[in-house]
Amino acid sequence: MPESGCAVRPAAPESVGPPCGHGVDQRGALQSVTGSRTVGGVHAGTQDGLPRQRRSAARLRIDLIASRNDLQPRFSVLVDEYERYLRLERGRSPHTVRAYIGDVVSLLSTLSKQGVTAISDVDLGALRGWLAAQRDAGVARNTMARRAAAARTFTAWAHGAGLLQTDPGQLLASPRPHRTLPPVLAADEARALMTAEPVRQEGDPRLAESIASRDRLVVELLYATGIRVGELTGLDLDDVDRRRRVLRVLGKGAKERTVPYGLPADDALEAWLSAGRPALAVERSGTALLLGVRGGRLDQRAARAIVHERLRAVPGATDIGPHGLRHSAATHLLDGGADLRAVQELLGHASLATTQIYTHISVERLRETFTRAHPRA
Repeated sequence: MPESGCAVRPAAPESVGPPCGHGVDQRGALQSVTGSRTVGGVHAGTQDGLPRQRRSAARLRIDLIASRNDLQPRFSVLVDEYERYLRLERGRSPHTVRAYIGDVVSLLSTLSKQGVTAISDVDLGALRGWLAAQRDAGVARNTMARRAAAARTFTAWAHGAGLLQTDPGQLLASPRPHRTLPPVLAADEARALMTAEPVRQEGDPRLAESIASRDRLVVELLYATGIRVGELTGLDLDDVDRRRRVLRVLGKGAKERTVPYGLPADDALEAWLSAGRPALAVERSGTALLLGVRGGRLDQRAARAIVHERLRAVPGATDIGPHGLRHSAATHLLDGGADLRAVQELLGHASLATTQIYTHISVERLRETFTRAHPRA
């Protein structure tokens, strides 16, 4: 998800700045990729003035709405049922649901243009033809692999629901996705990030101090625990056990895990809970741990902005974002001798193979050090 999506407790999240208006659902919830004009937290009529990446993502979601609305009625009903299956029975994150629904809409739209009118007509040849068209269009291998996985999940569901006599997706091969090494901070850059001078806010000094306290806690917890940004913003006050210094985290698939944190993060928590949060809290704050300037739950977009802003204050640091802090935490744990399975548990990875990417990062860093330092490298 992405690595980007995880279960978040329902609350009214808030941006770091003034509310956007225009009907934006700042939780990023799947409003859904149906006929609604609000999709994935982006309103279809408010593209101007958005950063280029967000404009591009919004356009893709609008295109998805148009494609879904153009489906044959019987296919449209199937997509609705499949979406409910992904969300309610499989417990997939909003990001995964959005991606899989987009892939299935693409598949069914392509098949419709080829004259397929019933789901029972979908066979292995149709699936392979769809993927071949994606390849010819220059779609990246990673995206091809995800779309093949989405097609297999869809046909497995259709077969289980009695809509297909056999499951053609079982025989559908997909290209191996490229494993790219994610950028990470060096240990000294991570330390500098934690102590970076916060950006001074204009206006009420007490409010500015509270925001600085919150921003420090955001980066401290992301790096100390390696949790996802959605898991961070979903934390409630009772998810923090300060006596044992652990967090109760609700991750992908609504799976709960316990993640420890260290003394520096505990110091940041103390400053936030004793002075920062009370200054921002209002009646609607509820039990949210992190708050926006209006007192609502801090949203993921605001948390990302905080990380990017503080990284800009670290000379030479790569602008890696919140997920980069997760990568950095995992890499530094392994560099320090942590067991791979322990890191898997901390990160909430379902598969050890996902965690193993960080061993490659550590080996690569070791190789660079050897090449740079050894006289006979």
